[in-house]
Amino acid sequence: MAHLIGCVNTSHVPAIGKAIATHQEQAAYWKPFFDGFPPIREWLRRERPDAVVVIYNDHGLNFFLDKMPTFALGAAERYVNADEGWGIPTLAPFAGELDLSWHLIERLIDADFDLTTCQEMRVDHAFTLPMKLLWPDGDAPPAVPLCINTVQFPLPSARRVWALGRALGEAIRAWDSDKRVLVLGSGGLSHQLDGQRAGFINKDFDQRFMRSLVEQPDWVTRYSIHELVELSGTQGVELLMWLAARATLGDGARLVHQNYHIPISNTASGAMALACA
Repeated sequence: MAHLIGCVNTSHVPAIGKAIATHQEQAAYWKPFFDGFPPIREWLRRERPDAVVVIYNDHGLNFFLDKMPTFALGAAERYVNADEGWGIPTLAPFAGELDLSWHLIERLIDADFDLTTCQEMRVDHAFTLPMKLLWPDGDAPPAVPLCINTVQFPLPSARRVWALGRALGEAIRAWDSDKRVLVLGSGGLSHQLDGQRAGFINKDFDQRFMRSLVEQPDWVTRYSIHELVELSGTQGVELLMWLAARATLGDGARLVHQNYHIPISNTASGAMALACA
């Protein structure tokens, strides 16, 4: 059976890609953010994942408001990046892990999750930036993208996302393979890009949420989506990806490294690596 090694959660602000492209990682504005990743990369070098399941939200590159599945899972040989208009260079296609994709599709549908299966899938900055942050040399392992809707209401509840993550973790462990699998959650933390609360950041809530992923990982499931919007901002509900990734690990997890920094492009940003207990 496959070995689930742990999860990494990180923010995916488009400006991160521009900073990488223009070699600004050690500039005063960016250094506190980028300094959070070398310890995580070192852990990944030791753990040697053979595949990565990337849980993220699409921003209109692959899905748009007229067709927005709640949960969509990729089953393609490769995943193509395209220009989103942010000034981020497009990256080479990412290799897919087809055998794992179809295994997860079958197991999750059998567990009563109604997935949209995508045999072609374009991936945006929510997928590409975390992959670049963790594998800056472009040597990322084959991937399986799992997209959760946090854009078009109604959104899945935190309880439903937690349940999806638990089922995903069980499915990964049941994969008939000796490969080592990492789960990557991409999104958050608190931010709001529009409306009267544009620029909203809730540092106290962010840090409580990050602590909870170690101490009481289902803590945030007590809140409704509308309460999470109030606490974290309209786009801060991307923390659902962190929640799903953490849920794959089960009841116990060991903190490897974490980082929290504000602000980047009017958002709170974080990185967190957790190993299976």
